[in-house]
Amino acid sequence: MRNSTGTKYILLVGDGMADYPLAELGGRTPLEAARTPNMDLIAGCRIGLANTIPRGMEPGSDVANLSLLGYDPSAYRTGRAPFEAASMGVRLGADGVAFRMNLVTLAHRSEKEIVMMSHSSGDITTREARAIVEDLKKALSLPGIEIHAGVAYRHLLVWEGGPEDSKTIPPHDVLDQNMISYLGHGDHDPVVRIIRLSWGYLKDHPVNLKRRERGLMEATSVWLWGQGKALNLPPFRERFGLQGGVISAVDLLKGMGVYAGLRPVHVQGATGYLDTNYRGKAQEALNALEDLDFMFVHVEAPDEASHNGSVEEKIQAIEDFDEKVVGTVLEGLKRFHDYRIMVASDHFTPISIKTHASDPTPFAWAQGKDLASGNRETGFTENFAKRSGYFFNRGHDLMAAFLGRS
Repeated sequence: MRNSTGTKYILLVGDGMADYPLAELGGRTPLEAARTPNMDLIAGCRIGLANTIPRGMEPGSDVANLSLLGYDPSAYRTGRAPFEAASMGVRLGADGVAFRMNLVTLAHRSEKEIVMMSHSSGDITTREARAIVEDLKKALSLPGIEIHAGVAYRHLLVWEGGPEDSKTIPPHDVLDQNMISYLGHGDHDPVVRIIRLSWGYLKDHPVNLKRRERGLMEATSVWLWGQGKALNLPPFRERFGLQGGVISAVDLLKGMGVYAGLRPVHVQGATGYLDTNYRGKAQEALNALEDLDFMFVHVEAPDEASHNGSVEEKIQAIEDFDEKVVGTVLEGLKRFHDYRIMVASDHFTPISIKTHASDPTPFAWAQGKDLASGNRETGFTENFAKRSGYFFNRGHDLMAAFLGRS
């Protein structure tokens, strides 16, 4: 199968944009409160909901984005960390188990109370985090374990013959919660043992001392989760006949692209936070489409704002995504003879719970020639998506429909 039409396709994902109504927004969601003329324009052509989280699976970004890319997570997903390993160029052997290793902030309030204060060590910078991780490579130098530095708080631990079936917890799922019931199992749980071992090394690390002086949250612990072994993902080109690329500041999404045979496109200044280079992502995606048929562009900022519980930051992230990514792409696509554009929230990340939820998530798409005649009364919101009645119970079927392959 190959792309014989010359049509260009682009999927723009605002991670975790979808949300629940909030009292502080007068019963509106952040998508309803934000100014999003460009996504609204697309929604005027076609909008709906997709169930990107299959029943019984955790609502993680790995599961949701596999669905958006057209892969059934229940058939292919082993854990998120193998994708991150692929992005970092780390090859997993047959017995290698990759773990996502966050730098987190734990508050030791008493012997019976250890609270997860931040899944990101207060949005620690990549420069600070790498200084810590380089030291942890020596401090946690144990048989069969290798540590690899990533971006910001997101890092990787590869454990040869490691405990793949260990019960781990995504740290963003337990913000502000007492973790003593989990962390008290260090004597017989090897994952918890590694976590606890990091505490002494991090307590007075030079980076933490400087952050302490500035009144910032410190990286007081590593946190292992999302483990899995290498997987076998059929190439996107074989499935859909398109040569594609991926843009993301997040190793998970870049690695997913690597497994799917999508070309990783680097963007200077892409951070995964509010300060990311939105326009740079849009421009590089348009440039890549000169040679490629399909681009997958992922923006993490709305999700991070949700995990931080910030309504203001989430609205800002959504509006920046709409103006600087979606708007820039819509204008730039005019250079091509024919194109289709889709915007989507990969999953819900409600501010009220500060973590992911499994609700069917909104998407909208349009063909270039249809944009001028769309319904101007429709907006890109959860409510409009639900009212449309257009629904994909199997979220991984959405991609084939978007590409006209269903």
